[in-house]
This record gives sequence, structure tokens and C-alpha cells, in this order.
Amino acid sequence: MPPEIQNPDDDKTLVRVSGLVKRFEDRIILDHISLEVRRGETLVIMGRSGCGKSTLLRTMIGSVWPEEGQVELFGGKLADLGEQQLDSMRKRFGVLFQSGALFNSMTIGDNVALPLREHTDLDEDTIDIIVRIKLELVGLRESVDLMPAELSGGMRKRAGLARAIALDPEILFYDEPSAGLDPVTSGQIDRLMMDLAHRLGVTSVVVTHEMESAFRIADRVAWMEAGSIPRIGTAREFQAIRDSERVEDPVDQKVQRFLRGQEPDEQGKEDGEDNYEHDILGAAEG
Repeated sequence: MPPEIQNPDDDKTLVRVSGLVKRFEDRIILDHISLEVRRGETLVIMGRSGCGKSTLLRTMIGSVWPEEGQVELFGGKLADLGEQQLDSMRKRFGVLFQSGALFNSMTIGDNVALPLREHTDLDEDTIDIIVRIKLELVGLRESVDLMPAELSGGMRKRAGLARAIALDPEILFYDEPSAGLDPVTSGQIDRLMMDLAHRLGVTSVVVTHEMESAFRIADRVAWMEAGSIPRIGTAREFQAIRDSERVEDPVDQKVQRFLRGQEPDEQGKEDGEDNYEHDILGAAEG
């Protein structure tokens, strides 16, 4: 039997991604991506819609398998683990999906209790206490008997987060936690994520295209473009790129356009590199 996954106290890297390549038919989604997630940090993976962020996250948790490269979680290579070891490893992280992924036929309390009932031998009285504690952490203790349809979008996200922390995970993976939420509710979710990271000491990996959210919660930012990660740095370093009057590095120029909400070629148009009016008039004169 393969050895158990080790997790030494002095190991500062909980997730290591090396040379990941993922294709769907003839389209490359992940293009030789390498990345590390350090213990205790909040790493934000940021980029435009369709750049491969969610596919990267699903590969990191073992729900999508790459054609090349490997993922290590807690010091164990996912590809080397048997099904029983994979199940054991998955108990050590939680995932908050975009929609919250609640079961509509179950109460909020039963949704949060589900992983406890499936993966532990706890009695129902103990599970009920844990469920109420988790719901209290996300501000939903009074909603334990409600159905998902009775909650707002932001409340469903919080209920999904309560279920994600039911087994006291070491890592939380968030897939677009602010998607579909108004700015006020989005800010509330961000503050909740930061509060849980501080109070529970969990490591967080957050996939988002929301820049303000990213800067609120991130220790480090990995910027994705077209299936690759050309820039990784602190949130402060990315803010400096955004606010700089002049950026020389071609990668940082692309980052700046993204952070300022410009189209990829918009800067070129402003600089006269791709002047639409000139092209039209030039063609007419020719």
C-alpha cells in the first residue's frame, strides 16, 4: 500500500502545480502552468472570463485530470493516490462553488450536515451542534430549518461556505465567490472569507475576475491569460502596476490594461498603433 500523505509542520507549500497542460479537443485550456500555494495565505487567481481559471481550480482539487504535469496536495501527488487515499485527502479541503451547489430538496441544516454524515461516525446530536456552530460562523444560525429557495443569493453562498467548512478543512477553494452578487453583498462575502481565514487559520485559493474583491482579500495574486500565468505577485505589487503612469514590461502592460478594465488592444488604439479612423480613411484614399 502506498504511504500515507505526509504534512510536516515545516512544509510551507500545501499545493504545488507543475507544468499543467489541459486540452479540450484541439483547444489548449491550461498551457504548462506552474504554481505554489503557501500555508496560511490567500492566493487569488485572477483573469478575464474564459482564461482557464476554473479549470485550473478543478484540476487542483482532482476533479479534472491534466494531459501533462502534476498536482501535489499536502505533499502527495494526486496521480499516485488510490481512490481511498483521494477520498481521505478530499476531507482536508473544502470547496465553495459559484452557485453554492446546495441541494434544493434539503434544508440548510441538512446541507451543512451532509459531509458530516457521509464522512464521520458522529451521532446526530453532535452533528446538530456542529451544524449550528458552522452556520453561526457565516451568520446563518437562524436559517437552519429554511430551504435554499427561501434564501437570497448571498445567503446561499454563505450556506455553501458553512458546508465547505463542516469538516474543518486546511484549505478552502473558492470558485467565483462574488459571481452574481451586488457590490454590497460581494463585500460582505469578502469580509467573511477574510474573517474565516483569520479565525480558522485556513489557506485559501480564490478564483475571481472581480478586481476590487481580489485586492481586498489577496496576499498574493496570480494573473492568468490564455491558459498561462505570466505574472505572480503581492496584491500591493499589482495595485502599483495598475496605478503606474508608465509601464515598460510587455506583460505588465497587459496586466495594467486588465486592471483598468481596458480591452486587450485598447492601449494600442490610444497610442495610435491601431487607429480605426486612419485605416478607414486610408483605404478610401487608396
